[in-house]
Amino acid sequence: MYVVKSPLSEADLKTVSEALQGALVDLVDLSLVAKQIHWNVVGPRFRSVHLQLDEVVDTARLHSDTVAERASTLGVPPDGRAGTVAGSSGIGKVPGGWVKDADAVGALVDALGAVITRMRTRVESTAEADPVSQDIFIGITADLEKHHWMFQAENG
Repeated sequence: MYVVKSPLSEADLKTVSEALQGALVDLVDLSLVAKQIHWNVVGPRFRSVHLQLDEVVDTARLHSDTVAERASTLGVPPDGRAGTVAGSSGIGKVPGGWVKDADAVGALVDALGAVITRMRTRVESTAEADPVSQDIFIGITADLEKHHWMFQAENG
């Protein structure tokens, strides 16, 4: 049941809603992964990595809200519940306990790479179905790629 009626066709709405839901899950998980590592990073680069992780958290949280609100705008209820996120995120497991700074950076490079790959697929899948949502995915991808570059440079 849709409370809000979308101007998109049913086929386009299906494509876009799947892309938005997938992006929401990945962004929520990315924020959780970055925060988990943020709390547990240790090593000589602790402070710089610790602060850099919070930048990723802020970016992921900001974009997850944008994605969820876009879904709602189109009449699709977003689902950011823990079980949904755990069951469908594209990010692999992250280490528990203390994480050395170089390993923390490597884990974020991997997590960002996974989300970016899936986000680029969403850019392609929404090109004709909904250029407005595609534009959102393009902006998110650009921001995540910037973080990805910075974390890769961190470990040289």
